[in-house]
Amino acid sequence: MISITALSRTLHALIPLLALPAALHGEPSHSSINPVESLKNWIAEATNPDLAALPSSWANIPLNRPEAEEIASLLWDTSRQSLAMQRAAELEQGEVTIGDHTLRLLERSFGDAPDGRKSLWISMHGGGGAPAAVNDQQWQNQIRLYEPEEGIVVAPRAPTDHWNLWHEPHMDPLLARLIEDYVVLRGVDPDRVYLMGYSAGGDGAYQLAPRMADRFAAAAMMAGHPNDASPLGLRNLPFAIFVGGKDSAFHRNTVAVEWSEKLDALAEADPNGYPHMLRVYPEAGHWMNQQDREALPWMAAHTRNPWPQTVVWHQSTVTHTRFYWLALPADLRPQPGSTVRAQVNGQEIRIESDLPQLSLRLSDQLLDLDQPVRIIWNHQPVFEGRVDRSTQAIADSLVQRADPTSIATAILHVTRPTAPPGEPS
Repeated sequence: MISITALSRTLHALIPLLALPAALHGEPSHSSINPVESLKNWIAEATNPDLAALPSSWANIPLNRPEAEEIASLLWDTSRQSLAMQRAAELEQGEVTIGDHTLRLLERSFGDAPDGRKSLWISMHGGGGAPAAVNDQQWQNQIRLYEPEEGIVVAPRAPTDHWNLWHEPHMDPLLARLIEDYVVLRGVDPDRVYLMGYSAGGDGAYQLAPRMADRFAAAAMMAGHPNDASPLGLRNLPFAIFVGGKDSAFHRNTVAVEWSEKLDALAEADPNGYPHMLRVYPEAGHWMNQQDREALPWMAAHTRNPWPQTVVWHQSTVTHTRFYWLALPADLRPQPGSTVRAQVNGQEIRIESDLPQLSLRLSDQLLDLDQPVRIIWNHQPVFEGRVDRSTQAIADSLVQRADPTSIATAILHVTRPTAPPGEPS
């Protein structure tokens, strides 16, 4: 027979367990509404599901991890099917257009990887600051330069014939749309997208790779010039530099070495970051006799990590509102030259930045959302507690970007702390 005292002790021991959040038990943290079933019904009933218009009655209900994973899969399938219908004509016609600018595409395929595992190689041509016929010839030549063992090689024709044809502001959204189209329509793995460019295309690689690093698995620059590009954003992107030792026009040969030295210094200060390689072919001029093809196996050995523990986000003159798991609130305009450094250590995120606000795109790929999260900004605590997963956060992530492996399941908005008296903020 159990004594009253023993029974009392047993009940007392159970009380803390009963009080634990339901999500820690793997159960929903709600009772009357099932968000998974609500989403399924909404998808089934909608003629054309709009992820930007989810019903508020269930879109913000807290989710446990299995629910979030199932909802992410459902919403990605819905988004992918919708985009496939909207954009099928783009790849059929070989053109991607945003506003007044169009990328015409040449394409070659290699190997037989299954859908969802194919790699994509974006190969940017030379020319620039030349008549259209010259740039057309460079474009036609570019599609023949590189042959990976596996993957789809796409050579886009730059929309303009300006000297900076690959790093004008319209290029970033065009390349982002191109990548999305190939993920949705051609079975490309979003974690196996590679960027490379020759001559003026190399100029573009110097510029685009740091500012779009969260899109690529690796990048390579062939015979180009960085102009005003900064390497800071390459913290998590393997970057290769190829140049002829006699390619002295615009000091391409010496500047390539200087850029590699900058990456050396960044990697020395941050040993887990800034992977890179340099090849100077001593007897080659601007044309490297295809020796630079050694870039392809080096690049192919890398896959993108969409959830790196450390992020360095540096805004160039062409700005972005999202980079890996960092984002700007909708009402905050990006500032050229601003830098954010953020690092995850267990359940703690440390931020260094002069920006007034940030949005943290969180996922169980980055930390455990069943446990409290602590945010330290400029050495001061700004948040500590649980951050709920939600259907709305997942939908917002996919509305921003058709990228299934970078889906955020929770969003946390944080504000830079006011500095203590006598200290800079």
